[in-house]
Amino acid sequence: MKTVILCGGMGTRLKEETEFRPKPMVEIGGHPILWHIMKIYSHFGFRSFVLCLGYKGHLIREYFLNYEYMNADITVHLGRRKDVTVHDGAGSDRWDVTLAETGNETMTGGRIKRIEKYIDGEDFLATYGDGLADVDLGELVAFHKRAGRIATVTGLQPESRFGVLEVNGESHVTRFREKPRLDGMISGGFFVFNRHIFEYLDENSVLEQEPMRKLAEDGQMAVYRHDGFWKSMDTYRDFQEFNHLWQTGETPWKVW
Repeated sequence: MKTVILCGGMGTRLKEETEFRPKPMVEIGGHPILWHIMKIYSHFGFRSFVLCLGYKGHLIREYFLNYEYMNADITVHLGRRKDVTVHDGAGSDRWDVTLAETGNETMTGGRIKRIEKYIDGEDFLATYGDGLADVDLGELVAFHKRAGRIATVTGLQPESRFGVLEVNGESHVTRFREKPRLDGMISGGFFVFNRHIFEYLDENSVLEQEPMRKLAEDGQMAVYRHDGFWKSMDTYRDFQEFNHLWQTGETPWKVW
């Protein structure tokens, strides 16, 4: 089953890093967040990827074209043109990676529509190139098949970024809750789609707007509830928090 990763956005809220590289190439512990995402999927046996490139996509191309040379032991035979031996080892991931140019300004739904030709099965996985979680992807796919809908989205209850005051009257605080979980659910990405999703998309679609609304109205969207770890890299503060977690060994997304 293919995994589609949206890698084309400009990441303007993380401009401290994305001025120089696309957001999926921003590093956590010396590896791009994209690498962490792909390690999660490959842990569950999903090793065939389609990357939807856009902003500074050439840097993602260069990363994968040089991936084995930069992540495995190699022997360079000097004096012989293009003679390099790549040794098996911890750095050699068995991935098939399709690098698909989907445009700098294309929206999320349009990017998925443009890679339709690379989807050769009935179902495929999809996610954003800036979020990590400890979702059980095998169970997610099994849930999608049981639900029998076109789209399955991973739903989460987010934590508030702020403490919440419960007030009785005008000034009497009866309870203070530090960053509680909010009511309702949000989409955490980590989708599974049936290929009929392409009927809801065109090259100008924003996945999270009309396509998702129409799928819900048609009764074609299921939600897989995830109560574990999930975090996206939206801001420089998130970048710092991710790297702090990596340095302290508190890495719940590291399921491999």
